[in-house]
Order: sequence, then C-alpha cells, then structure tokens
Amino acid sequence: MFGTVVVGVGIAGLARIRDLMNPMPSSPSEHLKLFGFVSRRSFGNINEAKQISLEDALRSKDIHAAFISTENRSHEETIRMFLEAGKHVLVEYPMALSAKAAHELWEMAEQKGKVLHVEHIELLTEEYKQLKKEVAGKDLVKGTLHFTGHVLDENKTGFPAFSGIARLTWLIDLFGDLTVTSATREKQKDKNYSRMTVHFQTANK
Repeated sequence: MFGTVVVGVGIAGLARIRDLMNPMPSSPSEHLKLFGFVSRRSFGNINEAKQISLEDALRSKDIHAAFISTENRSHEETIRMFLEAGKHVLVEYPMALSAKAAHELWEMAEQKGKVLHVEHIELLTEEYKQLKKEVAGKDLVKGTLHFTGHVLDENKTGFPAFSGIARLTWLIDLFGDLTVTSATREKQKDKNYSRMTVHFQTANK
C-alpha cells in the first residue's frame, strides 16, 4: 500500500478524503492508504480519517505522497516542504503563483527523484471531453467564456486572474497558445463586486 496524506480540507480536500476512504473497486486508488489529513483548523476526525500535524506528516516513513488542496498562495511552500521530506506530491491547479516558481519546483522534484503532478480535474470531466470533440478541426473566429463566483480573499488566492486561471487553461487546451491583447478590472467595494475582462488572440489572430 502507498501511504498518503491530504493537506487542506476545503471542498477539494474533503473530496480527496472521501475518495481515498472509499476507492472505486479495481481502481488504482485501492492501492492508496490514507494516513490522515492536515489542517490549520481543529477537526479531530473526518469520515474516520484522523487529523495529524504537518510535522508528523513530513516525518512519517509510512506516508509516501501528499495531496495538496490548500489555497493557491500556500501551494509553493507546501510543495517544497514535502519534496524536501522525500514525498511525492499531487497539487490542485495552479501549482504556484508564477511560472518561475513552478519551474523551480519541477526541477526540485526531478533532483529528488519524486513525482510532482498538477491536477486540473475539470479537463477530465465528460462535459469538457465533449466540448473538446465539438471544437476539434474547427477554426475559432470569435468566442466568449463567462463564469461567475464569489469574491475571493486575494491574500489567499492571489490576484484575480488566478481565481480564473483554471478556466483559461480550457482555452489554451482547446485553441493553443493565446496572447493577451487587453485586460480591465472593475471593482465596487460597497457591493462586494469585482469583474475582470480579458481579451485574447490565438496564434493565427
């Protein structure tokens, strides 16, 4: 069995715990054993998974891999700690708040002989696979991708572009490299409202 720990118990972290505690029959998850979860908040147990300290998770010889599901800003530091401790790492997208940091982390994982995997779960959904089939072989003339969500704490999630960067990877995966031609941001603090509008151009304009 391959020992794992989940770091962070937001929506993604709770889903990880649930799936590790109840793996699909005959799936690779059956070979993973959840030794616990790490959180800044005090929970005790969640679905029979026990809470352990970050220090114990880093030191444990039974834990071989960490699933990092914390806020964006803490990804880089947490990845570094687990790689230094000789663990494999799976992290929710995005891996870091800069491309430079991401490349440094991949180099570090390679030097340590460990797997560093960034998971963008939306690209694996049936809806997205269907969308990819529909645009295959077609030329993009013009299009709009609009999505909404609650206002996020920028100290934890990073600049607003990072709140939506998972969606931007849809566009790159579907249409290739994109160039930003303009970007604007509107804020209405009294209404707790923020909107970012970005225009992109494909390689063939």
